[in-house]
Amino acid sequence: MRAVDIIARKRDGYSLTKEEIDFFVQGFTRGDIPDYQASAWLMAIFLRGMDARETIDLTMAMARSGEMLDLSGIAPVVVDKHSTGGVGDKTTLIVGPMVAATGLPVGKMSGRGLGFSGGTLDKLEAIPGFRVGLTKDEFLRQLKHVGLVVAGQSADLAPADGKLYALRDVTATIESLPLIASSIMSKKIAAGAHAIVLDVKVGRGAFMKTEQDAVALAQTMVAIGQGVNRKVAAVIADMDQPLGNTVGNALEVQEAIETLRGNGPSDLVEHCLTVASQMLILAGKAPEASDARQQLRATLQEGQALSKFCAMIEAQGGDAAVVDEPDRLPHAPLVEKVVAPRTGYIASIDAMEFGLTAVDLGAGRQKKGDLIDPAVGIVLHAKVGDLVMQGQPLLTIHAANVIQLDTARARLLAAYSWSNKPVQPPPHIRRIVDR
Repeated sequence: MRAVDIIARKRDGYSLTKEEIDFFVQGFTRGDIPDYQASAWLMAIFLRGMDARETIDLTMAMARSGEMLDLSGIAPVVVDKHSTGGVGDKTTLIVGPMVAATGLPVGKMSGRGLGFSGGTLDKLEAIPGFRVGLTKDEFLRQLKHVGLVVAGQSADLAPADGKLYALRDVTATIESLPLIASSIMSKKIAAGAHAIVLDVKVGRGAFMKTEQDAVALAQTMVAIGQGVNRKVAAVIADMDQPLGNTVGNALEVQEAIETLRGNGPSDLVEHCLTVASQMLILAGKAPEASDARQQLRATLQEGQALSKFCAMIEAQGGDAAVVDEPDRLPHAPLVEKVVAPRTGYIASIDAMEFGLTAVDLGAGRQKKGDLIDPAVGIVLHAKVGDLVMQGQPLLTIHAANVIQLDTARARLLAAYSWSNKPVQPPPHIRRIVDR
């Protein structure tokens, strides 16, 4: 079997066999197949696509390229979630503790953000002392004894994905449905969870701009999971405006804590309840969404979710006192409230512009390896559909210097559109894909 023949077959529109996909993925991972041939193969897949069977085979070849965790010794069902990202997406910090507080173990390996406001690991590292670099044994031990762990992706899990993604990033082959789906699912499957909920964002501030594309990605990933005996569902959620009221790492940690206290903004609470409910349903812990929501709301009302969050912080070396003393979190030297320039209803908030502005403030990365400032970011005081009076606080900017503050103020004010008539807020949850 030769790499060049496999490239040619895909270039000519043929379906690849499981053996051909395994040969190529394992050969590339070992270094036997060079980057230039892998780049050609990726472009052939980008142009010709893959059928359902090929996509499953690619996912499993990538998952098997490294170590695969076995979580069967932890509990009969361990759950995980994955978000495709978005502006102000602090969902894991809320969903993980809520679900774990019901007695269902949550084991999640996360990544760092590239763009917008940092990834889950960046947010957690805003907590002084919090350690995301756990060994496999530490990950498993915490999952067993605490029931909740969020750590960095192990280099031993799905190493083929890391190598292929680096090539996709520089060969204009990122936007390929089978490549996106197999990239996400290979890591989730290798991490060992029995049930996985996919949090797929759609809209101006998301990777998937249309609901049609988001649903197609969700259906592909659900099909992959079910094809390899995992229970998988996907939530399609709006990202035309930021999620919740904060964008920025320490600010989002603080908002997550308030949400765990039962004081979160309505869109964020609804989003987290929807995602968490699907996790309980897949695990067989609730027969339907209404029962799942009842269990989850109880964890907020009775303080169990917040306690679970504290337990995770302490287990990973963090300062759990931030829960009661938010001043222990990093804070920016410059904080300015920006008032509404006019009276009216907010018709739209450009989530993408908020995300890019957060990056320029230092809350996200423009390229891999960039340092993140955990203290900077944005707080929204009104969302789409709200009536705001001229001079009323519209948003607050947390910045490191005057130049960044002035630039952010102008960009963010331009990101709003206004209406003289009432505006109906868009539905946040678009759809659930479970088969």
